[in-house]
Amino acid sequence: QVQLVESGGGLVQAGGALRLSCAVTGTILSSNASGWYRQAPGKKRDLVAVITSGGSTNYADSVKGRFTISSDNAKSTVYLKMNSLKPKNTAVYYCYANLGAEYWGQGTQVTVSS
Repeated sequence: QVQLVESGGGLVQAGGALRLSCAVTGTILSSNASGWYRQAPGKKRDLVAVITSGGSTNYADSVKGRFTISSDNAKSTVYLKMNSLKPKNTAVYYCYANLGAEYWGQGTQVTVSS
């Protein structure tokens, strides 16, 4: 059974940093693409960043230059390093992986205090 296990969320002050991790377990397949989405209260889930199996990346305009997505294929893990965090970045962050079918993590809360 494929599972995406997220970690690294928490409470941080504005201007601080966090690194989210997402480990893909239960499969030997490599992701065609992996990424992070977020959903703030009362809002829809939006793309934050995505990385393809070839290493290409794409970011939401609002996080460009502050967030970095990376992956470690040997560990089947994708990371999201978030720098210069702002209160408006507060949301539940969800890991996503396309392994032929789409899979989602359970979400990890990121709270940025002012």
